[in-house]
Amino acid sequence: MSTALPTRHLLLALAVVTIWGSNFVVIKIALHVMPPMLLAALRFTLAFLPACLLLPRPAVRWRNLAAYGLFTGTAQFSLLYLAMRSQISPGLASLVIQTQVFFTLGLAVWLARERVRGLQWLGLALAAAGLGVIAAHTDGSTTPLGLLMVMGAAFCWACGNLVGKRAGAVNMLAYVVWSSAFAVPPLLVLAVLVDGPAQIAHALATADALTWGAVAWQAVANTLFGYGLWSWLLSRHPAGHIVPLALLVPVVGMATSALWLAEPLPVWKLGATALVLGGLAINLFGPRLLSGWRARQG
Repeated sequence: MSTALPTRHLLLALAVVTIWGSNFVVIKIALHVMPPMLLAALRFTLAFLPACLLLPRPAVRWRNLAAYGLFTGTAQFSLLYLAMRSQISPGLASLVIQTQVFFTLGLAVWLARERVRGLQWLGLALAAAGLGVIAAHTDGSTTPLGLLMVMGAAFCWACGNLVGKRAGAVNMLAYVVWSSAFAVPPLLVLAVLVDGPAQIAHALATADALTWGAVAWQAVANTLFGYGLWSWLLSRHPAGHIVPLALLVPVVGMATSALWLAEPLPVWKLGATALVLGGLAINLFGPRLLSGWRARQG
């Protein structure tokens, strides 16, 4: 692995971050026509087919693939899409979903008995304060229910992270593709139960090129290209050089939502963003910086 990130690879990482951040605006565009469960089902169908014909199934147990698909596909995106339809703005959704970092930490402490360091508690407190600011300013574009639903999606993402960790060293793109097959059937059932046959038929009949482009963007750009390129970069550089760039995802999400959807950015929202991102940054960088400082002191 290299010790420095070449400019070309940095630009590739920033491209992935831009895709992932702007995807929340794309989701909102698709939801204008597609009901949430149908959109999620189409996303994971296109992520599985035809990529499964090109990528061999990773050497993991079927139940591991199924668990990952159910957590990160069915549960995470059904909650996220339902919330984004009318309960939370795209910019705030891109920020709140990042709380998966803290849910992942909490689950690791509970299930794997991992130790939480003092700075990580500080990071959690800052992020919780930011969420508190958001909860205190819910309005017509963001509701308490929407906030809870996105946090639920973040929790499901965290569960998927632990399942993926147990899969070991696998081709992550192939892993995401094959796990998508398990997300589709329950999403189709939910589409019939939640969206209803009439909504599904109307959406499929009236969807225009922009809507289908937004659906394809979910699967091809966000899932296949994004995960594939991110995994490729992680295989060539230390995680510490790549993973921190993910902190820019909500920044891009807030900015693109403000530019394309005219989502307002009042002072309270910027303050909440600073608190949550500050908490994430402390959780990510704090333990390593503290260990380095102690090593120099010793």
